[in-house]
Amino acid sequence: MRLRVHLWLAAMVVAATALARASAPAQDSAHDRTHFGSDITVAADEEVGDVTCFGCSVRVRGHASGDVTVFGGTVTIESKGDVDGDLTSFAGNVALEDGSEVDGDVAVFGGRVRRDPGATVDGDVTNFRGTIWAILIFGLPLVIFGAFIALIIWVIRRVVSPSRTVTA
Repeated sequence: MRLRVHLWLAAMVVAATALARASAPAQDSAHDRTHFGSDITVAADEEVGDVTCFGCSVRVRGHASGDVTVFGGTVTIESKGDVDGDLTSFAGNVALEDGSEVDGDVAVFGGRVRRDPGATVDGDVTNFRGTIWAILIFGLPLVIFGAFIALIIWVIRRVVSPSRTVTA
């Protein structure tokens, strides 16, 4: 019985690893930037691909040929800064300075957009103000993930625990 549980857990780990590898994008990310907790600055003479920042801020002075996504930080596109893709900020603010360009959409969840009149945005500008959006975006997935973990623990305990017979 115990061997069967270990085999089942090993199969779950292998399946999760295979799923994670299959869902990873097959692209050259040599020019992409992803940081956790340290700010990203794209210099005036620099070109990067996608820019992703968790718990930090992004300042674009040069050219980002992909999307700019920030979780819990601010995004500043300076004068002559250019973003070819979409700009998305979760629980942070966006500042588009005079002369900046965004070719895609700008979406801000739980923050504010400050856009100078000389800033160009070719797509839509969407601003979901308030903390309820941040709670929904960050809290709801955590609740769902916690429920999934609780379900796995419940199933494992049910499989591992010996069945009890009740005698009258």
